Amino acid sequence: MDCFILGRLKAQPWWVLALFSIGSLSILRFSVSVLNWVFVNFLRPAKNLKKYGSWALVTGPTDGIGRGFAFQLARKGLNLVLVGRSPSKLKDVSDAILAKYGKTQIKTVVVDFSGDLDDGVKRIQESIEGLDLGVVINNVGISYPYARYFHEVDDELLRNLIKINVEGTTKVTHAVLPGMLQRKRGAIVNIGSGAAGVIPSDPLYAVYAATKAYIDQFSRCLHVEYKNKGIDVQCQVPLYVATKMASIKRSSFFVPSTDGYARAALGRIGYEPRCTPYWPHTLIWTLVYLLPESIVDAYRLRFNLGIRKRGQLKDSRKKD
Repeated sequence: MDCFILGRLKAQPWWVLALFSIGSLSILRFSVSVLNWVFVNFLRPAKNLKKYGSWALVTGPTDGIGRGFAFQLARKGLNLVLVGRSPSKLKDVSDAILAKYGKTQIKTVVVDFSGDLDDGVKRIQESIEGLDLGVVINNVGISYPYARYFHEVDDELLRNLIKINVEGTTKVTHAVLPGMLQRKRGAIVNIGSGAAGVIPSDPLYAVYAATKAYIDQFSRCLHVEYKNKGIDVQCQVPLYVATKMASIKRSSFFVPSTDGYARAALGRIGYEPRCTPYWPHTLIWTLVYLLPESIVDAYRLRFNLGIRKRGQLKDSRKKD
């Protein structure tokens, strides 16, 4: 039968053979991609994070994804350096973690990333001195209160978006790298966003999306720079997660809870330089890539205009 098929193929014009070859390669490529997706999301074992060090640092750990990371890292047996703005909230999350994982050592550092950042980073450096710091989660960040055109972004919000999202992550990374280089091991995870990594554009969130695009490229470059020095740098690109920032209260299949996202996220540390850890998000990603950018842009603009309208209505009610 095989000889018969080969004989029939040889008798065909060259362009038929070319099309057959291209089709076969396309099917093979698709099959390999599907198998790789299954392996990465369901079969590949998570790395032992303790091999990087016994301590982990998390910025923005008092709420949302950062809080989820703090609990999951403690569950894995790592000690924690928690960096946040509010002393009372840092105490609350520390007490909650200790109530569940009593053997965890926790240090807290009060840093207002919108304030004197240099002084804050200095306190971080002092707190991690002498620690076997192996994992750093750069999670701290802000978005718009609600969607708005670029000319509607006030100076304070513009400054904070750039300072917290860009400068904060950059300076914390700069502060922790020397120790990791000395120990020749470490993992740095920077939290990006689907606004910069999946959808073609995010109209009415232009500055937020641009700051996350910086995080994406920054992480990719550092991954290449430090991979051969034992340091894994990764940008994680989540889509919607049930957080206050996303204004989503309930989790669902496509919108994980913060703990659900963090569990998936820990399993991806140390592998790809850029990933979307929660596997249902990758289904949305695939759909977006299959659609023309003009359709996705139009949908996002219409969707975000709805958010803008609701936000403006809420503001007007407050004034009344």
